[in-house]
Amino acid sequence: MPQPIIADEDVAESELVTRRGKFRAVAFADGGHEHMALVHGRRPLREDVLVRVHSECLTGDIFGAMRCECGEQLGAALDTIVREGRGILVYLRGQEGRGIGLVAKVRTHVLQDEQGLDTVDSATSLGLPVDTRDYTPAARILSHLGVRSVRLMSNNPDKIASLEEHGIKVTARVPLLMPPNANNIAYLRAKRDRLGHDLPQLDQFAVRERHG
Repeated sequence: MPQPIIADEDVAESELVTRRGKFRAVAFADGGHEHMALVHGRRPLREDVLVRVHSECLTGDIFGAMRCECGEQLGAALDTIVREGRGILVYLRGQEGRGIGLVAKVRTHVLQDEQGLDTVDSATSLGLPVDTRDYTPAARILSHLGVRSVRLMSNNPDKIASLEEHGIKVTARVPLLMPPNANNIAYLRAKRDRLGHDLPQLDQFAVRERHG
């Protein structure tokens, strides 16, 4: 379905020069949170745009936590966009811990470390939902930027379904696979086995574990 227009007063735009290159930074106040789109390359970006929709993860994105792959995915997505010469990264805030918030996420970490619960059971044991993320703001942002179809960098089929439900056609899914490590392998396996993420690199890690 077409997305409502975001009002001009809820958008601000400037140039942002980063270590990776130059972007157009577009900030949005939408859905009770402020989000950011980093647009790289010459306009217009309309069809088959390389896009990453990235959910905020303070521990991974900022501090480089190794219990998830979020920070690595963020960096790899920006690198891929710059290599291609054009693309958009949509950074969604207010989605910490798949939507449960920072305090609750840290509490799930305690259960994972002390009781061996996985990322799903550690949330539900606290009476929390497994995933409350809403990708409607991402669809609204992409629509505002004039994007009609995307090649989505994601391993999550739910993200594809949500964007398409909200009027953004996904013409291809581009895997964004990070090498697992001993700190995040249980987390990644839970995402694959219980949340349906496509993570074929975990099979290679299992082979390496068996052979020492």
